[in-house]
Amino acid sequence: MPRVYNVLFLCTGNSARSILAEALLNHMGKPNFRAFSAGSHPTGRVNPFALKQLEAAGLSVDGLRSKSWDEFAKPGAPQMNFVFTVCDNAAAEVCPVWPGQPVTAHWGVPDPAAVVGTVDQMERAFRDAFVTLDRRITLFLSLPLASLTALALKKEIDRIGRES
Repeated sequence: MPRVYNVLFLCTGNSARSILAEALLNHMGKPNFRAFSAGSHPTGRVNPFALKQLEAAGLSVDGLRSKSWDEFAKPGAPQMNFVFTVCDNAAAEVCPVWPGQPVTAHWGVPDPAAVVGTVDQMERAFRDAFVTLDRRITLFLSLPLASLTALALKKEIDRIGRES
């Protein structure tokens, strides 16, 4: 039976970027990866443009919700193997201590929810964030996890966040 890696994507509001990443990895990473998302200050709702982007890409939006990262720091929560921050605010915050010492990296993506403009401009911002996350997750999934040392793995996931 293959090992299942748990991955948590963090952002401040957990309404857009982290939600996109959760849905992407859950779609692309089956059956070896299980993705979650959370925020330090969740908005309590998923951005409608994020849902529209996911549906346009043919990805499931079932079960997606804006939630606090506290859910994943409690006893009984899934133990994370990887934790990625996808916004600069969350990267600068003091995160909870994650059981099991997961590998962490910052994969900053411009906030599509901050774009003010026409519907076309806002949809383009969400599409751009989706494409960036899709590329990074594709690269992450191509890593030979079983054969990399912890240090090499950390270097690779940091590089993915910087270069893609």
